[in-house]
Amino acid sequence: MAAADELAFHEFEEASDLLAETPDAATTSGSNQLTPQGHVAVAVDSGGSYGAEEEVEESDRTALLQEEKQQPGFWTFGYYQSFFDVDTSQVLDRIRGSLLPRPGHNFVRHHLRNGPDLYGPFWICATLAFVLAITGNLTLVLAQRRDPSIHYSPQFHKVTVAGVTIYCYVWLVPLALWAFLRWRKGVRERMGPYTFLETVCVYGYSLFVFIPTVILWLIPVPWLQWLFGGLALALSAASLVFTLWPVVREDTRLVAAVLLSTVVLLHALLAVGCKFYFFQPLPLAHPAPPTQAASLSPDLPPPPTARAHTT
Repeated sequence: MAAADELAFHEFEEASDLLAETPDAATTSGSNQLTPQGHVAVAVDSGGSYGAEEEVEESDRTALLQEEKQQPGFWTFGYYQSFFDVDTSQVLDRIRGSLLPRPGHNFVRHHLRNGPDLYGPFWICATLAFVLAITGNLTLVLAQRRDPSIHYSPQFHKVTVAGVTIYCYVWLVPLALWAFLRWRKGVRERMGPYTFLETVCVYGYSLFVFIPTVILWLIPVPWLQWLFGGLALALSAASLVFTLWPVVREDTRLVAAVLLSTVVLLHALLAVGCKFYFFQPLPLAHPAPPTQAASLSPDLPPPPTARAHTT
């Protein structure tokens, strides 16, 4: 008992010294029992700074997340920079998807995955425009070497014509298609159209197959040129139809048929128009007029002359 009383006395002295050093602290006891092992529990004021610091840190994290999620305006360069943030493997995968269309394989769902880009469509259109202009001039050069009577002069304006045609097609046709599908969504609530950039991306990648086709058009065999053009048109149009079908199938059969037929028809007009304009029939040089005979043959009698009438 004496040892226990002495231990309790020492604990009481330690608690008194602690209270003297920290007047704002208060000792806690439960049922007049001291804490074990001589430790004194000190309770800090409930309005301390720990809860306030946690609230400040949480508010800072929320503000940072809001700044990261905030999208820049469409008039800024940063808005369009995100659409060019793709790597080579993604672009090659999307090119393969456009070259190998098959039923039930949605290009948007399997290749874009809610991440459309403008890098691939931009360079595909630029490459196709330059290839069209260059091969159109090379066709005339090669034909002139085979036949000197063919007249050739460099046609640099074809670069401008090809660029304006391709880029207008890839932007204006998807814009009209997207606007029509948005309008039909209000009529048919189950329809969920693609975004405008997704539609542009689909059209841009669908034109890649025409790049090797245009190069093969350098072969001076008309029926072979039309064969290559028909195969390229079939692959490109099939990629568009298989991608748009999951969207338009929710509409009426008449609207779906007319819409898909219009898409294929416009695609065919682009291909045939490029074929006729950039690979038009070769102009021939103006032949010299045939020279007339300087003199008549001596064996032939002279032409009759009119007799003079006398009165």
